[in-house]
Amino acid sequence: MRWSRLINSFSLLRKHTTTNATPTPSSTFSLLRNHTMSTPEPIGPSTTKVGWIGTGVMGRSMCAHILKAGYKLTVFNRTISKAQPLLDQGAHLATSPAEVAAQSDVVFTIVGFPSDVKSVTDGVLSLLRPGGILIDMTTSDPTLAVEISTAAAAKSCASIDAPVSGGDRGARTATLSIFAGGDPAVVNSLSPLLSLMGTTYYMGGPGKGQSAKLANQITIASTMVGLVEGMIYAHKAKLELPLFLDAISKGAAGSKSLELYGGRILKRDFEAGFYVDHFVKDLGICLKECEKMGICLPGLGLAHQLYLSLKAHGEGGLGTQALVLALERLNNVSLDSGSG
Repeated sequence: MRWSRLINSFSLLRKHTTTNATPTPSSTFSLLRNHTMSTPEPIGPSTTKVGWIGTGVMGRSMCAHILKAGYKLTVFNRTISKAQPLLDQGAHLATSPAEVAAQSDVVFTIVGFPSDVKSVTDGVLSLLRPGGILIDMTTSDPTLAVEISTAAAAKSCASIDAPVSGGDRGARTATLSIFAGGDPAVVNSLSPLLSLMGTTYYMGGPGKGQSAKLANQITIASTMVGLVEGMIYAHKAKLELPLFLDAISKGAAGSKSLELYGGRILKRDFEAGFYVDHFVKDLGICLKECEKMGICLPGLGLAHQLYLSLKAHGEGGLGTQALVLALERLNNVSLDSGSG
């Protein structure tokens, strides 16, 4: 993208801020709207260079949609083999997050933990040009998202927190729910890119996308416990599990978790669409946020403990549907062998 209008506006912004207090993200983007948002250059394959950091289970598929839409794409991943399918499709490989930023107008990140987010975004903001946009799609800490937004504004850039829900299937089929936090005008301008991956829901200012995703994870955690407990009970009641799952999927017990994971559990397919390790991280962040808010969510606490037990058994690299293993151990039963 040729960001001449944005760069000119940031020159005006610098003049404004040399004699005034340090701008907040909201005041920064208020100025941006005044000078640029009325007639911005639209994002598109011919005008926008895209960077992508994190090509794991989710990121690889999400990134592929952007590449297939014709955007010039630069990628970085610590394990190069995980980026190879994208390189085979024409993406360019960078050797660091900073190098991605130097070659991009818009940079996406989807990594593992808040510490990874901090490290990666520091590298991106070190070389992202004025007017550039950083979109972090990692599930992370809302407070960190606000800090990144402030740091981006200080660099005359914009930052959006945009974690996603929908699992590996949603990533492959471009049907993810995207929870966006940040300046609404910037989020709206990103529609040509975000729409390639799913549906965007604007949740509010910086950090609100992360807060929405954490609430989503709390909901999923208890839903997964309920699904697995129902399956354990049905098994002990000597019901045919495939018939049982099909029957409840048509009623009030139907859920996206059942749709995504019921069949995988029956097949003993524990390949990660979303890692246990990452879910433990997410639920841990949720618990810390609850402590700050002074609220008690017992279902969240129970789910966190059950998933921690999977980690204790060396199963952190499995998918979240492996929760069934924890419940099987508690009840000395196996849905696989028919024992119990």
